[in-house]
Amino acid sequence: MARERLPGRGCCALRRCLLAAALLLGLRLCAELQRAGPQPPALSSPPGQAPRPPGSHLQPAPGQLRGASRRQVTYVRSGRRAPARGGRSGTPEPGCCALRGRPRLKGPRWQIDLQPWAGPARSLDEEALRFLRYISTIQIACDHMSTDSLATDSSPTEKPWLVCLDDRFGLVHQIRNKQCRLYSLGLGSDDTHFEVGMASSGCEVHRFDPSVKSAHVLESEHLWYHRLSIDWRDPHPAVAAQKPYSNTRKLGTILNEFGHHKIDVLKADLESAEWKVLENLILEDVLEQIGQLIFEIHLHWPGFEVSGSDSSVVRFWYSLLKELELQDFRLFHSYKDLSKPQLFLKKDIFNASSCYTLGWVNTRWK
Repeated sequence: MARERLPGRGCCALRRCLLAAALLLGLRLCAELQRAGPQPPALSSPPGQAPRPPGSHLQPAPGQLRGASRRQVTYVRSGRRAPARGGRSGTPEPGCCALRGRPRLKGPRWQIDLQPWAGPARSLDEEALRFLRYISTIQIACDHMSTDSLATDSSPTEKPWLVCLDDRFGLVHQIRNKQCRLYSLGLGSDDTHFEVGMASSGCEVHRFDPSVKSAHVLESEHLWYHRLSIDWRDPHPAVAAQKPYSNTRKLGTILNEFGHHKIDVLKADLESAEWKVLENLILEDVLEQIGQLIFEIHLHWPGFEVSGSDSSVVRFWYSLLKELELQDFRLFHSYKDLSKPQLFLKKDIFNASSCYTLGWVNTRWK
């Protein structure tokens, strides 16, 4: 007689198998979650709206009440210069200068490298003696120097503003081919003999002076006047928004706005702002776009936004000039102005003048 099969026995076995499988699945899921770590909760969007992008929940809501919790943001100036939007910029485009952007390949430095102290005492006498010797020692001989044209001067050492016209440095070829460009930075000076002479030789000359009455003036065929002041910083964005035609710019910004990639000669008489402007040119790698530098330096006081003890100020000056040497600039001309007070940081030491004109040539200039 066959044994009768108990009803429901197969169902119980199936139920036990399903429970065991569910248990194993749960254990495996727990292990996966432990390995992955905790995940942030998903952000839900209101019905009918597209999902918000990651990080959108961190943005403050429009009209957020004053005093509510806000994120603190630190703004860091980038070495890249943004191209002008819509083909316009804060400076009206003169007919001489196409408005083009120039990409920056290197990031900015934040400070120069200070040279070691001149001596163990770290005294003003030690620093001043080293500095004065440095600016009085010619580093490279220039056989053909001129104030304003291809005609070599018979007595160049008696004149402050000189360019080097040796064939190996290329400026003379640029002048002959009418491809020379000179920037002159000044503050209300009436002496434009140097600029007029270079323009007469066929050099494209741009003189930047905030005292000029009009924004951009074509004085002669090759001579432009711009109502702009070269500074070591650009205006604050909030100020620039209120004054879109502000007349203060960094030299690198001017180069971007005018679309000029190279300057054959940069002449500067900035009445004690030269140290900070020179520091900016070094830190932002603008020097590699310049063929020759002719700077008037002032030594009767530290200069704008240069502070510290007298010895540390002179050490800073010396370090700036050594930075030029590190970038292959060599001093070819030094002029001591005996018509100015003989003062060095308000002291009568080492028979120093309060004003010198120095000329450097970029030995890598092509």
